[in-house]
Amino acid sequence: MLRRLHPDQPESFAFTPANRAWAEAQVTKYPEGRQASAIIPLMWRAQEQEGWLSRPAIEYVADMLGMDHIRALEVATFYFMFHLQPVGATAHIQVCGTTSCMICGAEDLIAVCREKIAPAPHQVSDDGKLSWEEVECLGACTNAPMAQIGKDYYEDLTAERLSGIIEELRAGRVPVPGPQNGRYAAEPLSGLTSLRDAGGDGRAQHNGSVQRAVELGETVKRIDGTEAPLVTPWLGKRAMAAKAGAQAKAETTGAAPEPLTAPRDGGADDLKRLKGVGPKLEKALNGLGVYHFDQIAAWTADEVAWVARRLKVRGQSTPGDWPEQARALAGAGGRGADA
Repeated sequence: MLRRLHPDQPESFAFTPANRAWAEAQVTKYPEGRQASAIIPLMWRAQEQEGWLSRPAIEYVADMLGMDHIRALEVATFYFMFHLQPVGATAHIQVCGTTSCMICGAEDLIAVCREKIAPAPHQVSDDGKLSWEEVECLGACTNAPMAQIGKDYYEDLTAERLSGIIEELRAGRVPVPGPQNGRYAAEPLSGLTSLRDAGGDGRAQHNGSVQRAVELGETVKRIDGTEAPLVTPWLGKRAMAAKAGAQAKAETTGAAPEPLTAPRDGGADDLKRLKGVGPKLEKALNGLGVYHFDQIAAWTADEVAWVARRLKVRGQSTPGDWPEQARALAGAGGRGADA
């Protein structure tokens, strides 16, 4: 298939400071003179930052690695993992259309994408949130038909279920990935014929990969450099110690917001109304002495940074988004979901 760069290109590209630090660390994995070996992870990071891989991003990475631009363009156009056109801001849905999925209903899934997202693949929906494409085999044939959304597989799909997933994504929620028909993993549709007692009552609610995705709760979100401390074990213990020391210092910077020792009269606000805040995160906020929307609405940038580091927030919404939401909620005067 001929792959061309998108006709509409941004004027420039630059890594964010966090992503630049990550990229520079990746280059150190390779011997002197072999920096070009980092081309794929660096272009992947650029795509994660912007959602797609533009010409300025490709050339920026090439310049970082001392490569001719044409060599980087060859890599970007060869691998289908790189999106050479804009994608939906929330999610890009990749529907498998190869044999197993095709005979199990992939064409029905594609019809849903055409109806609910956009008529053509690689076309962004009118609301800017979603896009889709048909891809080759993703290796989940036992659970056909399936699609990859963000970092996860959504398997055993029907047209109705994919339609529901699309609506959940539009609403800002992360649907539970994995089998969508009640299967635990990839056991026979007719039920287990052996190992019938495997797992027993102590088995996790979901299979391993799905359980981890549910715990993270952010598997549609693109990587932005804030996911975890940057570590470079390949540079040796001394470098790791220096990095750990810098990370520890960073944890002490910023300003902690003024806490309350307990909720005010009338009880705490329902902080779960903030996008991305669930019961676990609400409990953590309460543990920091944060019980009310007006507290969050008054946070400064330093206080937001302190909370983000302290809570290690992962998800589609970050503490930087909360003050604005909290101001609206505090102004509404509501405490519960019906307020």
